[in-house]
Amino acid sequence: MFTGLVEEIGTLERIIKGSKSAKITIKAHTVLENLKIGDSISTNGVCLTVVDFSKDHFTVDVMAETIRRSNLKNLSIGSKVNLERALQLNSRLGGHIVSGHIDGIGVIKDYKNEDNAVWITIEASPELLKYIVEKGSIAIDGVSLTVAYVDDKAFKVSIIPHTKDATSLLENKIGDEVNLECDVVGKYIEKFLILKEDNLPSQSKGIDLDFLASNGFM
Repeated sequence: MFTGLVEEIGTLERIIKGSKSAKITIKAHTVLENLKIGDSISTNGVCLTVVDFSKDHFTVDVMAETIRRSNLKNLSIGSKVNLERALQLNSRLGGHIVSGHIDGIGVIKDYKNEDNAVWITIEASPELLKYIVEKGSIAIDGVSLTVAYVDDKAFKVSIIPHTKDATSLLENKIGDEVNLECDVVGKYIEKFLILKEDNLPSQSKGIDLDFLASNGFM
């Protein structure tokens, strides 16, 4: 479990590619403190397990499913990645609940400066956009951000100078892919509603305001 508050930017140092998987080594400093084999590190928002480390790098295995579902397949030697260690129970939850399980890929469509902020427009599939809510939370390459705008094709976030400096978000170019993890709450509510509806008599099926209210969602 993570918060989406990036601790440092790491640099990809080595890639060993398998037929569908990979083993990658990342240069880092902060996330190596008190690190143990088997610990989890969010790498561009993907929860990965440390299999080896030294004083200035760590190594993780990336399985085929992760390659398919994330932008890690696009990394090359020298690529910058956002890093965060797993949340500790005595830590403040400064971002939002992030599992490190990527829902899918978005594509950078536009950057726009506005005073001290930078607006980023990201195109995503309808399957992802249905979980993205204006003023809700989303993790982009592991960075916890607030959705400022959403329609049926894309959404926008606005980042402050600290986020610009502390993450690799603006290393991306227009057309680059980013990892997206939607807020977990919406996905669970949808699942519960579907299960509830499936258990109703056929003549009673259908989700309306009365149904939501009677089941505690309003």
